[in-house]
Amino acid sequence: MSDVKHLTQVSSPPMGEVADGAKQIADGLVDVSKRVVKKTLDDVSMTPFLRKITFFASGGAFLDGYVLSLIGVALTQIVPAFALTTEESAAIGASVLVGIFFGTILGGYVTDRIGRRIMFIADVVAICLLSLWSVLAQAPWELVAARFLIGMFIGADYPIATSLIAEFAPKKSRSINMGIVSAAWYLGATVAAVVGYALYSVEDGWKWMLASPIPICVFLLIGRSKVPESPLWLIERGRTEEAHAVMERVYGMDVEIERPDPTVKRMTVFEIFRGGYLKRIVFLGVLTLCQVAPMYAIYTFGPEIMTAFGLGAGHEAILGESVVSLFFLIGSIPAMFWLNSMGRRPLLIRSLALMAVGLVILGLFPDAPVYVVVLAFGLYAFFSGGPGILQWLYPNELFPTEVRASAVGIAIAFSRIGTVIATYGTPLFLATFGVGPTMLVAAGLVILGLVLSIAMAPETRGKTLQETSSLTTPDTHPENA
Repeated sequence: MSDVKHLTQVSSPPMGEVADGAKQIADGLVDVSKRVVKKTLDDVSMTPFLRKITFFASGGAFLDGYVLSLIGVALTQIVPAFALTTEESAAIGASVLVGIFFGTILGGYVTDRIGRRIMFIADVVAICLLSLWSVLAQAPWELVAARFLIGMFIGADYPIATSLIAEFAPKKSRSINMGIVSAAWYLGATVAAVVGYALYSVEDGWKWMLASPIPICVFLLIGRSKVPESPLWLIERGRTEEAHAVMERVYGMDVEIERPDPTVKRMTVFEIFRGGYLKRIVFLGVLTLCQVAPMYAIYTFGPEIMTAFGLGAGHEAILGESVVSLFFLIGSIPAMFWLNSMGRRPLLIRSLALMAVGLVILGLFPDAPVYVVVLAFGLYAFFSGGPGILQWLYPNELFPTEVRASAVGIAIAFSRIGTVIATYGTPLFLATFGVGPTMLVAAGLVILGLVLSIAMAPETRGKTLQETSSLTTPDTHPENA
């Protein structure tokens, strides 16, 4: 009996130790629960505030599509009002693209240096004031200058807005959010065609057309003033407390932001032009050129092209351009979801192939019946949705936070060299060779983009920004993902 008592005493720890052990276990369970509850930025769901950020960030793309497309209709009145030559008309049409070239480079660099939010607001103010100047223009050179500067600030908005969206959006929503940006561009172009149609017969209608971006800018300015700085940019700059404050405001208390590894050297803008990142810049620049050069030419000189295809003149030609623009807009909607379900790479390749088919039909059969012309334009425009989204999405996925805006700007600027040439040369080529050869040249560009994509397009579906921007993470094709 005494032995049993002795064993009991030996095996029973003091009550204080039991209490301490229980407390440690409880504290451990609390810590585990906290770790389970905590989510990263890529795990969050879309919130009303995130949707608001995407909406107002997309306003720059809307303005781009609107301003670029409206000039095509406005030129039908500006040409006789100023007695413009073909070269002067082409210069007004192309000047905005030259501005975009410089604006994307400078805007991206400045955005990486001083932050997304300041530039996010400043560029809208500038576009508003420059639109007012273009209305008051008394000479062709003033229109060229105003359009050039508008292009600079529109170009600056590309890296600003898309970097903000990419850095706020969770990975599962990134393609949809960037798809909204692309759809906003096409919506702006479609609305521009409607506004141009309504003002075509109004005396000095071109002035009203060029003034119409002003109320849009005021609306965007009010909304953008409430958008915070990117938490990823803040954390990269060592402004940890501000980053966490933004995270709490946008996502809530249960979301944490990953701090940069202090042992890893921050990337500089010059490293974009080295090794694997240089290959990415070249790929994105050429791909975007092949995708947007034909589209910009069609939008800028849409009425002339529609007339050349026998779709009428004046109101009828503008209406034809509106229908094509609607196909662009509609095509971007399913593409937002296909980018996640099908993957970036296969959607890009299949879309470019079908776009080329549409342009080849237009090039080989310029005298085809109206319904064939409309269907061919529709085929090209509808399947532009996927590549149209990827021109915004890919650059933001393939470069690190510290140089993301600069890389986006450089890639877009690279492509704009060709779009400037294409837009300036379109009316001249159209007048010299006709609409058929013009469409075949456009088809050739799309086919070049197709070949390049087959050789180089990466698959970034389902990956975090850290994974997609790293050169050490292997690209996986969708069939292996």
